[in-house]
Amino acid sequence: MEALLDDHVDAMFQALADRTRRDIVRRVMVEELSVSELADSYEMSFAGVQKHVAVLERAGLVSKQRVGRAQIAHVEISAIRTVSSMLSELEGVWSARVERIDGLLAQDGPEVDENKEQSCLSSKPPTTNIP
Repeated sequence: MEALLDDHVDAMFQALADRTRRDIVRRVMVEELSVSELADSYEMSFAGVQKHVAVLERAGLVSKQRVGRAQIAHVEISAIRTVSSMLSELEGVWSARVERIDGLLAQDGPEVDENKEQSCLSSKPPTTNIP
C-alpha cells in the first residue's frame, strides 16, 4: 500500500519536474482551459501540449472532460494537496534539523566579547604604505 502511494507521489513530482507542465498546472488552477487554448500559448505543436497534459493526467494532477469537440483540462485539487502536504512534511524535517544545528552552535560556539567586537567595527581599516 505504501509502495503504491510512493509510486503515485513519484509520478506527481516527475510530472512537475518539467516547466511546461508546471505552467499548465498553474494555468488550469486559475481557469479550466481546453487543450487547444493551452496549445495557443506555447511554441510547440498541439500534439506536444497534448502529451504534456497526458503526463499530468497519468500523474493524477489534471483531468480532462470532453465538452463538445473540446477537451477541457482542470486541476485535481486533492493531488495538489498531496504534493503540498509532502513538501510541508519535508520542510518540517529540514526546519527541525536547522533548529538543532542552531542550538548546537549556540552551546559550543565561542563567546563573543561584544565590547571588543564593537571596537573592531568602529576602528579604521589598516593603511599600508606601498612605495
